[in-house]
Amino acid sequence: MKTYKIFATAIICLLTIHSFAQDTAYINPDTSGPGWITMFNRNLSNALYPAGVWSDSAGIITATKDEAIWSKDEYDNFVLDLDFMNADGTNSGVMVHATDMKNWIPHSVEIQIADDYSKEWGSAAPTWQCAAIFGHQAASNKTLNRPGQWNHYTITCIGRKIWVVLNGTLVNTCDMSQFTSAKTNPDGSAVPSWLSNPMATLPLHGHIGFQGKHAGVPIWFKNIKVKRLD
Repeated sequence: MKTYKIFATAIICLLTIHSFAQDTAYINPDTSGPGWITMFNRNLSNALYPAGVWSDSAGIITATKDEAIWSKDEYDNFVLDLDFMNADGTNSGVMVHATDMKNWIPHSVEIQIADDYSKEWGSAAPTWQCAAIFGHQAASNKTLNRPGQWNHYTITCIGRKIWVVLNGTLVNTCDMSQFTSAKTNPDGSAVPSWLSNPMATLPLHGHIGFQGKHAGVPIWFKNIKVKRLD
């Protein structure tokens, strides 16, 4: 009987952990609820970016160059909710845990945005396609809208875990602590050489950023809201 009770307790604990993991992935959050704030003012006065690059038109922001825009505040645990729209061939991203905004590529984690309908990105490695943890872990079960249509991201960061929800579906769950090499991912795939810091070693207190007009192709963002989590 004692063995049975121990076994039953273990099962309950596992189910609780599984439930917690699912619950921490915010699927369709109510961004009008307590704790939610709009990340950028309409005039971008509280954003960090090179002068003249980013602009706001009726709540939609876009860039004229491949320069990122950053939150003025730094975050630890949070949930981020936003809409993005691709052009033909867009390659952009959302950066989290950024500790160096000038040399952000090896000092942050990028949740990829890409036009997977284009020839270039549709035939790229899965870790370079939309909703991937760029260079590290591909997304699955995703439904991406075509260029010119809005997509919705909800990104949750708690400790070293990252959950990515694309258009209402959980498509990526990443445990940064598993990525201990700067050369090889846990599944054996190669890490791009410019991601020189293993994700497992990255600090978790940092800025949130959005990549600009990369390779001459625009990206648009709107409704960017964030909520700090205890």
